[in-house]
Amino acid sequence: MGSWGTLGPAVLSLAGVALGAAGSLFGQYLVSRVSHRQLEAQQHAEHRAEVKDVILKFLGVAFRAEKAASAVPDGGEPPEALLDELWPAQAELDLAARTEPLRGAAHRYAVRLTSAARGEGADGDGLYRAKVAFMDAAYDDLWPSSPRSR
Repeated sequence: MGSWGTLGPAVLSLAGVALGAAGSLFGQYLVSRVSHRQLEAQQHAEHRAEVKDVILKFLGVAFRAEKAASAVPDGGEPPEALLDELWPAQAELDLAARTEPLRGAAHRYAVRLTSAARGEGADGDGLYRAKVAFMDAAYDDLWPSSPRSR
């Protein structure tokens, strides 16, 4: 019994050190996990802002081209300068987009718009559907977990 009196405090001290070390390691693990999540959230927000800027740039060019295409009478000169801006804007969106549906919808919208601007028989309804599909895909890319009310 005398040995427990001298050995007991040493064992308890060692157990306390081990428990403190384990708690410290667990705390560091939690801090690194939170830091990693914060970094992911920041990168996601930055990418979303970049994609939003690219989408707005593409839409600006597309709407100007659509307006110019509707103003050109049959057989008139197509708005080539705007189409020359449209395709690089579409390519920039293609590079920045996170999802394939957005890339595909942007391409289809640009193709329909180019056909309409050149008077190649693209119907207004097809152009409208392509624009709506693009807007839906853009919304889904920017806010993937948020359903869009219609």
